[in-house]
Amino acid sequence: MKITKVDLKYIAVKPEQYPNTFLPEIALAGRSNVGKSSFINKMINRKSLARTSGQPGKTQTLNFYEINEKIHFVDVPGYGFAKVARSVRDQWGKMIEQFFMEREQLKAVLLLVDSRHKPSKEDKLMYDWLFHFDIPVIVVATKGDKIPKSKWQKHLKIISDELEMREEDQLFLFSSETGYGREPVWRAIQKMI
Repeated sequence: MKITKVDLKYIAVKPEQYPNTFLPEIALAGRSNVGKSSFINKMINRKSLARTSGQPGKTQTLNFYEINEKIHFVDVPGYGFAKVARSVRDQWGKMIEQFFMEREQLKAVLLLVDSRHKPSKEDKLMYDWLFHFDIPVIVVATKGDKIPKSKWQKHLKIISDELEMREEDQLFLFSSETGYGREPVWRAIQKMI
């Protein structure tokens, strides 16, 4: 996909702050250290529109990135490593759940998992939750450049088996370093919208 225009357009914590548009939305969910910001930057061909950080858990709001005035990527707070109070994590959980359950513009969730490891307990819970509520999922295994090419299929099979993925859900290996997987993920997104 050719990216001509992209902006961080809206930052929200409650429904009245969501954009009042009919653009299709793709949410990005994953652990705090899975590389969501790097993924966004590579997908939109920008170096640092989505701020990356050595400190996991920087995203604390719903961040709406408008791409080509046609689609929103919605970055949601990561789960797992964030060094924040439990009460704050609970608030994030409620905010994300409300968005996922009530937002008509939401077409799919990109669930980012680390390709180097088995999916975490939180990854499984998120996948199962999305499955339960029949929210379309595209699983993206990040950091593909960190494992040898000869082991890619093995790692993808472990992820698929551990998540007990449905046949209709797609799984892609992705590298924010090399851009591997960018076009197939864009094609999958375009089918969803």
